[in-house]
Amino acid sequence: GSLTKRLGIEDGTVLERPLIEYCLKDDKLGDPLISKEHILTFNWLSKTQLDFVDDNLRRLNDFLLGMFRGVGIKLVDFKVEFGFTKESNKSKIILADEISPDTCRLWDSITEKKLDKDRFRKDLGNIVDAYQEVARRLGILHEQSNIRPIKFSKPTAVKIKKSK
Repeated sequence: GSLTKRLGIEDGTVLERPLIEYCLKDDKLGDPLISKEHILTFNWLSKTQLDFVDDNLRRLNDFLLGMFRGVGIKLVDFKVEFGFTKESNKSKIILADEISPDTCRLWDSITEKKLDKDRFRKDLGNIVDAYQEVARRLGILHEQSNIRPIKFSKPTAVKIKKSK
């Protein structure tokens, strides 16, 4: 993903340990990469809260690696967002994102065929088929599913007559 572009690391390089990167969720700024020092300096999270996020990311990474490995899929990377919720007048940090082929890089563990959003980004073929393959392997999509790709016709120009 962006790590390969930013640092020139070959796509699919296996890292010695999980790497956690942080981004500031702000569309106007383009969701910039930030450091732990930014988070702590600007009091976006306390040290305890940041440790909580990191610990849960490591646990989630271990779980996802094992789950996908068990169905012949290599988890290359993933992104998630955390947020705050109020419960009993107390703020609580929660995972506020989905986990899907849209938010993960997933490759077949033998062929390294991409089974994620990169199929769309890199024009590698039908994204629906890849997503269904992931769901089938995980046992969450019935073989007789009626999900099919939507076929759009080529757009045509429309002439609008001005009324008098």
